[in-house]
Amino acid sequence: MRRSLIITLLGPDRTGLVDAVAARIAAVGANWVESKLTRLAGHFAGVVRVDADPDAVDPLRRSLDGLTDEGLTVHIALADEPDPATPADPATALRVVFVGHDRPGIVRDIAHALADLGVNVDDLATSVTSAPMTGEPMFTAAVLARRPPGIDPAALIDRLEALAADCDLDLAVDPPDLGPAADPDARLSHGAHP
Repeated sequence: MRRSLIITLLGPDRTGLVDAVAARIAAVGANWVESKLTRLAGHFAGVVRVDADPDAVDPLRRSLDGLTDEGLTVHIALADEPDPATPADPATALRVVFVGHDRPGIVRDIAHALADLGVNVDDLATSVTSAPMTGEPMFTAAVLARRPPGIDPAALIDRLEALAADCDLDLAVDPPDLGPAADPDARLSHGAHP
């Protein structure tokens, strides 16, 4: 049975880093399954999940450890169990986008509130950009998550709207109804700034 490995990478950005990682993965017959790679403040940062035959795990570790000579910090962890690339249950899938003025602690506030709601975060992407007219820093957080079973969908929306209002953020929720009876034309649930 093939094993899943989670590889994290961090180091000064330069052309060819992704090629160097991909070549080492392919050389041992491992399969690059999914990844998140980005450039942040001049650094390359990435997380890659690969599937490999058990006898390829140690050669892959040794090969990737060689990337430290190229300035990358590499960490490899074996996944505890297989994680097939299957989509989340549509009945519990949730996409939430928060937008508002940036300030210290905003990610902490959102993460804490989501944890209190029992919402499991599968993916979180944040950015800060300049507002078009004023140039003020605007924060955006896009969250892909799963709502907890048994929670009333309307109550979850109410609590997300309260979070948005408390943090002075706009809120968009998809699916906005989180249940079968909502208006199919309603696409956004707004928080502090409708």
